[in-house]
Amino acid sequence: MNFRGQIFWKNDEGYEEARFSRVFNHRRPKSERYPEAIFIPENENDVVEAVKYANENNLKIAVRAGGHSWAIWSVRESGILVDMQKFTNVDYDEKTGIAKVQPATRNLELQPILEAKGRFFAGGHCPTVAVGGFLLQGGQGWLARSRGWSAEQIVGIDVVKANGELIHANKDQNADLYWAARGAGPGFFGLITCFHLQTSPSKKYMMASTILFPNTLAQPLLKWLQEMHGTLAPSIELVGLGQTVPTLENVEGTDIPIFIIHALAFVDSEEEGIEALKPFESFDLKEKAYFTRENYLTNFEEQFALQMEANPEGHRWAVSNAWLEGTPEKVSEIIAPSFANLPNKQAFTLWYSMAPLRPLPDMAFSVQSEIYYATYVVWKDEADDAHNNNWIKQTISDLAPITKGQYLGDSDFQVHQRKFVSDENWQKLQGIRAKYDHKGLFHNYLCKSEADLNKNI
Repeated sequence: MNFRGQIFWKNDEGYEEARFSRVFNHRRPKSERYPEAIFIPENENDVVEAVKYANENNLKIAVRAGGHSWAIWSVRESGILVDMQKFTNVDYDEKTGIAKVQPATRNLELQPILEAKGRFFAGGHCPTVAVGGFLLQGGQGWLARSRGWSAEQIVGIDVVKANGELIHANKDQNADLYWAARGAGPGFFGLITCFHLQTSPSKKYMMASTILFPNTLAQPLLKWLQEMHGTLAPSIELVGLGQTVPTLENVEGTDIPIFIIHALAFVDSEEEGIEALKPFESFDLKEKAYFTRENYLTNFEEQFALQMEANPEGHRWAVSNAWLEGTPEKVSEIIAPSFANLPNKQAFTLWYSMAPLRPLPDMAFSVQSEIYYATYVVWKDEADDAHNNNWIKQTISDLAPITKGQYLGDSDFQVHQRKFVSDENWQKLQGIRAKYDHKGLFHNYLCKSEADLNKNI
């Protein structure tokens, strides 16, 4: 085997660090999910060699780009783990606007490179997320409401197939593999070494309005958001957030539970931003707000800092999500308790607008709705595992009457399995898997039940 990178075999010194040091979630399996070896390739030839070795020795393959998945998709029992941590190069073509981005490149590294070129790519909101898993899962990036899913901007991939062959795939060659890569997520049956991403011109300004309310107003505010979000300018990204803040000016006490409306406009002039944000200047419940900050200029550095604060390193996480559908009255009534009654002071629940819903191109990713809901429970002490896990299980179960499906990026199929692609696309995906990986070399989805994959159960 002509492999130039590092290999850590089970029981080697450094094996345990290689297994988990790049895993974001500190709620980790203790007595299971030990790969036979961890391969850290230096280049594409190493990736080919690793895949060939797995083939010759009947070992399954799991892949890690950034290690940010809540379920820790990449750490599997037996087989080998190919950790792509050395693959962080970005190469931008001025003529085409296409960036060649390797899978371990993180959003905080990609965004400033493109910004310096006056270009934009809808990378993930959390700056420490790598593009590999993010793009395979669809990629809910900045301004997804109007710019679309980040996977839509993939114009090609360089990928090592299960037989060890390195190929390029796009809409014209190996088109079925290209189709699958845009939405198959951790069930993808190839090892991508580079994404070819179509960028677009950057907007000149980011302008925001942020309004903080008592958490007791979560239900009427959620109802109002659902009633109006489809009418907003395409330049607006809109979120509703339930969380706890340590203190708040002019509010007594500490650890204050609040509901936040945050509208962020990507625009070419301050006047355009002010116009886009007008719906948040005056509405029925605004007079009850604790705090308002309107029409202020911001930037990616500030927004990433807020994301880092909300997504701290070194913590235990339980996360789940749902695509919601139903009347504003019904949806707001069912979801409001999970915004107003969080299980601890670090947890937060998110409502994210995708309205009016854009039609999707032909790709594996195929389940969405106008409302994306996710809840993120974060804590430090293992002793709190049962309390927090039980809260999130019950919360997501309560959403069943209004759940259309789920997004892979915030999912853990070991806890909740829901539909993530259409029935037609699921059947097509299985056919493409059988064509390219008939021996099942690449691990399938980590889940409770393979028989119940892509079902709302």
